[in-house]
Amino acid sequence: MRVFEDLTAFTAAKGEHLGYSEWHQVTQEQVNLFADATGDHQWIHVDAERAAEGPFGQTIAHGFLTLSLLPVLMLEIFEVKGIKMAVNAGLNRARFPKPVPVGAKVRAGAELVEVRGTPAGTLTTLRMSVLPEGEKRGACIADMLLLLVPEDAQ
Repeated sequence: MRVFEDLTAFTAAKGEHLGYSEWHQVTQEQVNLFADATGDHQWIHVDAERAAEGPFGQTIAHGFLTLSLLPVLMLEIFEVKGIKMAVNAGLNRARFPKPVPVGAKVRAGAELVEVRGTPAGTLTTLRMSVLPEGEKRGACIADMLLLLVPEDAQ
């Protein structure tokens, strides 16, 4: 994990790759729980028998499940000290270029691509890529907006 002593040090890293998270295995139980939470029970995600005969040869994670892993994976990549809070401010862009097979291990990488001061704090754009183990191409690539509020903010 990369640790930044303060917000100034973090913003100075604009344009840099910040590192990678640990590996996390995507399980069928996780996919099933996500399906229950979202109501998306498409067979390619939850029916192992039918999915084995389908286009991917097995069940795959929902794209939005893969996207939803970004906040927890990001916490393993970097830390900024002196922050009162960090707020997920949304996404500028998200793509799912390839599926994540159930059982695959994934990790995320982060690049700090933009930094902008706002009245509420420092708004950053992080290009996050979720990479399945053994793959060179990301399964999910998203520009995540993260608002960082310093401890001394009102």
